[in-house]
Amino acid sequence: MVNAQAPVHRDRPWRGIMVATALPLRDDGSVDHDAYARHVVRLIAEGCDGVVPNGSLGEYQTLTDDERARVVRTAVEAAGDGARVMPGVSAYGAAEARRWAEQAAEAGAGSVLLLPPNAYRADEAAVRDHFAAVAAVGLPVVAYNNPLDTKVDLTPALLARLHADGSVVAVKEFSGDVRRAYEIAELAPDLDLLVGADDVLLELALAGAVGWVAGYPNALPRTCAALYRAAVAGDLGAALPLYRSLHPLFRWDSKTEFVQAIKLSMDLAGHHGGVCRPPRLPLAPEQEAAVRAATEKVLAEGHA
Repeated sequence: MVNAQAPVHRDRPWRGIMVATALPLRDDGSVDHDAYARHVVRLIAEGCDGVVPNGSLGEYQTLTDDERARVVRTAVEAAGDGARVMPGVSAYGAAEARRWAEQAAEAGAGSVLLLPPNAYRADEAAVRDHFAAVAAVGLPVVAYNNPLDTKVDLTPALLARLHADGSVVAVKEFSGDVRRAYEIAELAPDLDLLVGADDVLLELALAGAVGWVAGYPNALPRTCAALYRAAVAGDLGAALPLYRSLHPLFRWDSKTEFVQAIKLSMDLAGHHGGVCRPPRLPLAPEQEAAVRAATEKVLAEGHA
């Protein structure tokens, strides 16, 4: 769809701003693939490095197999370069996750994002087997550590073992514990650290993160891109005012209602977010008012 420039990080395309894309839905709940393609084009045109389809923000758990596969194909076509696309391939079991990794490879994606097994509280042996099975497909695997929701914690020590196994190349760190950045660097210095939650972006960027699997660039790509570039450059004079301005919105990325909040901000910024599929319900009136006020304040300050 577009002749996009090659990613800056050709050898490690998961670096930079990889937007965990929200999925535009029509009022009847069907996927608007044309709107999604336009969304991917816009994100890359406005300074993001790539996209992550079929993450939690993309409501992958509610998609049919056909919808989920088509979302990946749409993202690759719209990006104009499959290296820019890192599909989420998470599933309850390794066999299904591996099938999604194979589909991503067939579509031309450059890497994949994978949660640990989360149908139960998996032990270390099960986690290592799970990641090894998906890594065997051949695409680079970025681990997604979200112990708050999965109840399986990819600790720095376990990440170091997964990296030594050859199963992961990076980690999306969503634990919220910014102290882990330093232990990960000590135990696995060649493992790339990616910011996993918007509201710890500056802290993890200063601690050495080389990428951001991001939520709020869906609504405010140019401003978020400027913040990220300043943060990783250590330019606090530029980064800190932006971070303070955006943080009331960024905090929604770590709340249960993050999908609804980001989609509302997208709508307010003039970009189609749309409804969510059940079991996600509309924001409560007080939540909607808070997101609306924070978004309108940022937009009034000239951020988009």
